Amino acid sequence: MSLDPPQYIQSLQNNIRARPISWDGAVRARTITDADLKRIKSIDKVRKEQRKQTLESDLAGFTTLFLGDGQNQSIFQAAAKRQDIIQYLLVLITDLIQDNPPFADALSHHAQPHKPFLPFLSQSTNPEDPIPLLTSEVLSKIIENALKSSTKTPPYLEEALPKLNSYLSTLAKSSDSGLQDIAVQEFSAVLRTKKSRQLFWDQRRNTLDPLIDILRAAAGGGRGDAESSTLMNGGTSIRSMATETGLSGGVSIQLLYHVLLVLWQISYEGEMVGKGLDVDHDIIPLYAQLLRVSPKEKITRLLLATLHNLISTNPTELLPAATQARLPALLTNLKGRHLTDQDLLDDLRTLQTMLEDYTKSQTTFDEYASEVRSGHLRWSPPHRSQQFWKENARRIVEENKGELPKQLADIMSKTWESDRQVLAIGCNDVAMLVKECPDKKSALEKIGLKTRVMELMTNPDESIRWEGLRAVGEWMRYSFDN
Repeated sequence: MSLDPPQYIQSLQNNIRARPISWDGAVRARTITDADLKRIKSIDKVRKEQRKQTLESDLAGFTTLFLGDGQNQSIFQAAAKRQDIIQYLLVLITDLIQDNPPFADALSHHAQPHKPFLPFLSQSTNPEDPIPLLTSEVLSKIIENALKSSTKTPPYLEEALPKLNSYLSTLAKSSDSGLQDIAVQEFSAVLRTKKSRQLFWDQRRNTLDPLIDILRAAAGGGRGDAESSTLMNGGTSIRSMATETGLSGGVSIQLLYHVLLVLWQISYEGEMVGKGLDVDHDIIPLYAQLLRVSPKEKITRLLLATLHNLISTNPTELLPAATQARLPALLTNLKGRHLTDQDLLDDLRTLQTMLEDYTKSQTTFDEYASEVRSGHLRWSPPHRSQQFWKENARRIVEENKGELPKQLADIMSKTWESDRQVLAIGCNDVAMLVKECPDKKSALEKIGLKTRVMELMTNPDESIRWEGLRAVGEWMRYSFDN
């Protein structure tokens, strides 16, 4: 799929094209050779048809000019100290790649097309430095073309792509939406194969996390704050939060669409990414909230397509999360809107069928067990239901040799800095297990639950302290009663 170039890049390129370059001075200084200059002038500032004929008459020569070969260095390496020339050549090669597919193929099939460019990505820590920005544009186009034109993974991908991803992640973390959009569009351009998506996922702390932050801002708040908690529970009508140009948190509709496109692309590796997206990012409640926000059908389409990919490949982990996020009711509401996209409607029907089948087959105990096995607790209905604990506490403690309490202990052993409510929920569950099964207190103590809730009584978070105190209180009440 082809996206319009980011306005930020277009403005920069137009500015550089208009600058005069002292080519003759560069030859006199032996920065470039007469032969280099002759080739550059034959394709610079000439009609497109003339440029096309010149390029295609000597593809090997122009490929060597820009990328080098075993005997000749690239012109980018030769002119590395002349930033004005490097900027101009980066814009020129971008134009050539866009306008001449045979030349783009020749670059992509070169043994090491990334070699002249990688040093430029790390030459500055300033995200607005034009050379790394323009370099990332060139590299992403070369890699994108290589992935499109062949079913084989290019041999240089594992060296080039992680370094490109690392640079783009610095743009994605920027507060400038123009730089963010550059990063997101270039991520999308190279996420065309299983291998490139795996490399992106391997670097997810840098590549994916800033994109999730953008989605959370669009949904109405960052994880853990009061506003976000309300939104994730569906307590706010959010369509009113969208404007003609953007949503909550200053996120434009265009940037939101591009971020969702990246998430949709990696969702095709659902088995690889699904559980991580759930545990680390609460992806289902987040997407449910974004569905409520969505002001455009094209955004709704991407949200539903991604949910379909993730849930269908991770039903055990994600179907419980979908019911807890009130996705069934939300899908019913969506069905009442005037939606026309056929792919969207197909995904909507499939998701509804999956959720209906799951809901019919689940008891409340199944819902609770699935949540604990997913490794991530939410304030779903069973946690606060006295009736649930009266009916199921002993089964929870005894079934499968205490599998669920052991998994609960594992969940509570983590710090959950980004989602502290998990620890409060865990303390609540421990309190209810001790209250309903006091004779199993020693078994629960052996797996570390008593020690952990006592530690959490001093946690800085008020809700965790309260739930921890309540759990210890149940333990102490049992001791005093005996």
